[in-house]
This record gives sequence, C-alpha cells and structure tokens, in this order.
Amino acid sequence: MGEKYEKLVRDKVVEILKEKGIPYEERTATPEEKSEVAFRKLTEEVAEFLEAKNLEELADVDQALDLKKSLPEFKGWEEMKAKKLAEKGGFEKMTILKGEK
Repeated sequence: MGEKYEKLVRDKVVEILKEKGIPYEERTATPEEKSEVAFRKLTEEVAEFLEAKNLEELADVDQALDLKKSLPEFKGWEEMKAKKLAEKGGFEKMTILKGEK
C-alpha cells in the first residue's frame, strides 16, 4: 500500500487524478484551518526549493507565499514591505556581514 498523505494541492490536481483513474478523497479547507494549511504548503515548497534549487520549485514557493499573503491575518504586508525597504533597504547590494552577535 502507498504512502498516506493529506495536503493542499493545486486546483487542477483533482482533474488530473480523475483522468488517470487514481483514487483519492477530497475536501476543502475550513476557514479555521486555512492559515495552517497555507503555512504547511509554504514550508513544504521551501524545503523542496532548498533541495532542488530550480525555477520550478521557486515558482511553487512564490505561489505558496502568494497564498499565505492573501489571508486576512497578513493584510497590510505590502505596507510592511515598503516600510522595511525604506528603513533598512533591500538586498540588491548582496552585502554580507561578518562578526559576532
């Protein structure tokens, strides 16, 4: 028997599984679990990107991050990003510090 899983999947995965005749159970995340489900997906995609270091996995991280940013508790992230950029700058110069904390 195969490995068990319960995870957030892309919207078209259900169609793909149906076409291939692969059995599955499907449900929609409840409002109470949306934040945690999105966090788990982001964590999963970051781990895959760190392993593979390729464009496909980077795109997955970006989409998982977009999902997380769309949730109500992260409303205002754009303002926070702009504030941090104004106060501390970005990472364009790729400056690396060496020292002790």
